[in-house]
Amino acid sequence: MTTIERSRFDPPTDWSAAYDNRAAVGEAAVGAFVADITSKALAFRAERTAADRAELDLAYGDYPRQRFDLFLPEGNPSALAVFIHGGYWRTFDKSYWSHLAAGPLAHGAAVAMPSYTLCPETRISAITEEIARFLDKASARIEGPIRLAGHSAGGHLASCVLNRVATERIAKVVSISGLHDLRPLLRTSMNDDLRLDDAEARAESPIFHDPPAGIDLTCWVGADELPAFRLQNRLLAEIWSGLGARAEVVEAEGKDHFTVVEDLSDPKSALTASLMG
Repeated sequence: MTTIERSRFDPPTDWSAAYDNRAAVGEAAVGAFVADITSKALAFRAERTAADRAELDLAYGDYPRQRFDLFLPEGNPSALAVFIHGGYWRTFDKSYWSHLAAGPLAHGAAVAMPSYTLCPETRISAITEEIARFLDKASARIEGPIRLAGHSAGGHLASCVLNRVATERIAKVVSISGLHDLRPLLRTSMNDDLRLDDAEARAESPIFHDPPAGIDLTCWVGADELPAFRLQNRLLAEIWSGLGARAEVVEAEGKDHFTVVEDLSDPKSALTASLMG
């Protein structure tokens, strides 16, 4: 008898809930996480500034949030590592995540972290253009290969910006809990702020972009994340590998949407090794 394997995929009954990471983890846990990273990031910036290894609030444009921080390793940098923060394009800035530079710094890379203008003041397509401008500025400061990472909305920006910049120096892209198909967000309440329409959602979705030649992509997600994010994680890797990219999918055990990114602060973590290897 022939064995038939079937998989059934039912759409969400509540699209907003399907992408609501705060509700999935719980407000208390999210509050504790934000307090923890705020403290760690502040201490890290103070330590790096005292060591004369930090250049803060460097401008890449004229608007207030078009600024980036650059953390320098001991000796000449061997590469430029970039981390783009998340927050659904609506919250956070670079200052919450400074301590995540510790992992790449230990591998000899300089680390650049940008802020960017937030929705609803701007649109996602304009944010992608800001990140392209930032990369031009940061890459002019530091020679060598570029290793590009982002978390959540930052994972989207790290993969989406590739069709707007020269990619010859980009040796690695790690999208951590990234959003790679923006069309589902049209059905969520957050679109009141994002103001996506179908045309912009398609244009800004990396799944519809051709991967740059020779790109090495890792899509990394927490195993405890919402099903929508685990699906988004697989989607880009599967599509881009079918178009010639080197791609892998990682689901990190015991990690949720927030804790999954913390391993970048550990020089010995698998996440840091993926970015820097």
